[in-house]
Amino acid sequence: MRPAMLLTLALSAGCSKPEPAPTPPATPSGPRIETREFTYTQGTTPLKGFIAWDANAPGKRPGVLVVHEWWGHNEHARNQARRLAEAGYVGLALDMYGDGKVTTHPDSAQAFMMAAVKDAATMKARFLAALDQLKQDPHVDSTMVAAIGYCFGGGVVLSMARSGVGLAAVATFHGALGGLAPIGPAGIKARILVMTGEADPMVPAKDVERFRTEMTAAKAQFQIISYPGVKHSFTNPNADKVGMPGLSYNADADRQSWDELRKMLAEVFPTA
Repeated sequence: MRPAMLLTLALSAGCSKPEPAPTPPATPSGPRIETREFTYTQGTTPLKGFIAWDANAPGKRPGVLVVHEWWGHNEHARNQARRLAEAGYVGLALDMYGDGKVTTHPDSAQAFMMAAVKDAATMKARFLAALDQLKQDPHVDSTMVAAIGYCFGGGVVLSMARSGVGLAAVATFHGALGGLAPIGPAGIKARILVMTGEADPMVPAKDVERFRTEMTAAKAQFQIISYPGVKHSFTNPNADKVGMPGLSYNADADRQSWDELRKMLAEVFPTA
């Protein structure tokens, strides 16, 4: 073969284009929130649950229970579960009344709430039933759980922490501070965050100060944030529609309190 032909073949081989590498699969960008409704039980009582998580987030992550206002397991509670999922957690909105009972009338809400709190053992059992559901979820690291509560639900999560339920943290939004469960012999292990309105007639200043004194004496790790001029139910956009003068939505307090929650959770679960 002539040298020129050999050179041409060599150059041709050296300059041939390699086979293109396979295109890697696209990496999911941003959260993809998925939700599921389910029924669970406490004794013979059916309870309604709503859970939300980010399907694009890898691995297990902390779980956070959401305890509703005195209105019951409504869309407000479910929205908080979705917000938690967007923040990188698994949120589970539970049911303290049974069968997903919900109302928009204050008289019915009062009746539902009084029925729920009249038996402390049943109230705790319903909370624990939901906590068990959260820990069993495949997206949740069962060693990292917290709870948040609104209005009536704030009193519930504080009572659970005081009675020794294993929670890393609890946070309350315009939550009840009176009539809470006694502090158990082991003290309070959970990190506590209380966010309240200074103009809230349902959580008066004397209750706030009594709670502060009690937490200080118990050597609890706690923080109380009071928002000036803010009334009860400041996180619920429908608060002004109820016709109760002590209730009013406040967008600034809603945003600021949610930022405070996220800050606390990031400190409690730093590797999440």
